[in-house]
Amino acid sequence: MENKLFDSINIEKIEQIAKIVSDNELSEITVSVGDCNLTIKGKKCPPAPPVMPVPMGITAPSAPIQTVAEPVQQETDGNVVKSPIVGTFYQSPSPDKPPFVKVGDKVKKGDIIMIIESMKLMNEVQSEFDGTVEKILVSDGQPVEFDQPIMIIK
Repeated sequence: MENKLFDSINIEKIEQIAKIVSDNELSEITVSVGDCNLTIKGKKCPPAPPVMPVPMGITAPSAPIQTVAEPVQQETDGNVVKSPIVGTFYQSPSPDKPPFVKVGDKVKKGDIIMIIESMKLMNEVQSEFDGTVEKILVSDGQPVEFDQPIMIIK
């Protein structure tokens, strides 16, 4: 029996997905390729809040960006917004649209402040704080790690 899923996803990719499930203490993740589905279940944990995917209008940069994340000072006065997943940071819903927020913008809890693309899914990230965007610590299109500081809101 031909397995289309394994034609397009090699074992290293499956191991990477399993590591994401484990590292983020997810209960499960399902990857769909065509009509084939792969579900990886992790340890039982409370359900995560739903993340709504965004239409695939954003394109990744053609060349990898070689940047180093700016360290956040320990005396940071404000709330640090961290990346909820490993992926690519985008400031706007598409290249021709304005950014969700800029330095100096006021935000309320629940406002969409960025997108993190992970495994070709666009994940909208909502603010957990009310306040003013004090600083954006990464640039548009930059890869980000889980729990990496991205923004400071005062």
